[in-house]
Amino acid sequence: MKQRTVFMRRRSAFTLIELLVVILILAILAALIVPRVVGRTSDAKRAKAASDIAALTNALNNFRLDCDRFPTSEEGLDALRTQPGDVTGWRGPYIEKAIPPDPWQNPYVYEYPGSTGDDSFFLISYGSDGAPGGEGDAADVGNDEELG
Repeated sequence: MKQRTVFMRRRSAFTLIELLVVILILAILAALIVPRVVGRTSDAKRAKAASDIAALTNALNNFRLDCDRFPTSEEGLDALRTQPGDVTGWRGPYIEKAIPPDPWQNPYVYEYPGSTGDDSFFLISYGSDGAPGGEGDAADVGNDEELG
């Protein structure tokens, strides 16, 4: 009975080798997984910008259906939340929350009319650099008819 008690006391903790093996395994897993997760951040931001632009485009189209025109560049996207002075038929607000900044904390750029005439508008996020053009994370994300 005494031998059994001694044996139980010895096995109650992990050895240094066992701990080192576990730490090594965790380090290898982290080295494989972390780069994949970190690389997805820019993809998620671009997807969020595209989603925001789609929602704002839908709200702008609803504004146009009710008011027979898009908001002017001067009225901007705020016309989706507060009624412009000279507009009749406004049934807003067309979006419930405040106009969000893009995922890089820059305002979305809205211009009316767009490059294809009075039936188009320009709605874009300039990406991480906040400037037109760019590649990768700095590439522009906007409504398809303008980037096309």
